[in-house]
Amino acid sequence: MNQIQIPQQKLLRRHFLKLSGLSSVSLLLGGCGTPLFEDIVGKVSEPLNQKVETLIFNPEKLAPEFPISEIEPEALIVNSFNFTPKIDSTKFRLVVDGTVNKFLSLSMTEIQQMPLASMVIRHVCVEGWAAIVQWGGVRLRDIINLAQPKPEAKYVYFKSADGYYESWDLASCMHPQTLMAYQKNGQPLPIDNGAPLRLASPIKLGYKQSKWVTNIILSDRLLPVKGYWEDQGYEWYAGL
Repeated sequence: MNQIQIPQQKLLRRHFLKLSGLSSVSLLLGGCGTPLFEDIVGKVSEPLNQKVETLIFNPEKLAPEFPISEIEPEALIVNSFNFTPKIDSTKFRLVVDGTVNKFLSLSMTEIQQMPLASMVIRHVCVEGWAAIVQWGGVRLRDIINLAQPKPEAKYVYFKSADGYYESWDLASCMHPQTLMAYQKNGQPLPIDNGAPLRLASPIKLGYKQSKWVTNIILSDRLLPVKGYWEDQGYEWYAGL
């Protein structure tokens, strides 16, 4: 099992810094690339920035959406932390387990038979760039509801085919604009952008939006490893 060093300091969102009265901060900037999730059971404290964000987050408030005419097809930069995996979409299965009552193993055909949601939103990268993109797919909350989460479920982990791992709070996963996307700008999702399935949402920074997602694991706690970039010092909540 690979050992992952957990940093002593976490980045805090600028919004929190304003709330706490701090005048300025130098944010560490890095890639929005998308190692392996380690099944470690341990009691860890909730990130400080999550406690603040929970107070101001409205799980039903919609982020701005844009007309199709404002899509920026060349603006979405392709970043990867490791490599681009080769995935046979005909054999692909999305596995959902953890703190749920119903284990799921969904094919792309089954996922595409679920109600299609499409939105034109701004993808924001911590590097300082943004792109307006149309994503199409299934609302993540529809998949989670199929798995029947247990009452104690509070967090959701995502494992990707390239070894990337990420975690979200359950409320953000249930937001109506959080998708498991398989379309980009009205076309099948390109492999470089995360095909066959990726996270897409206007309420989180780009490094939270995992590509090539293969596993969704619900949990009642945050584990010592929280996310590839977070474990190197990035903010965990990363809300917009």
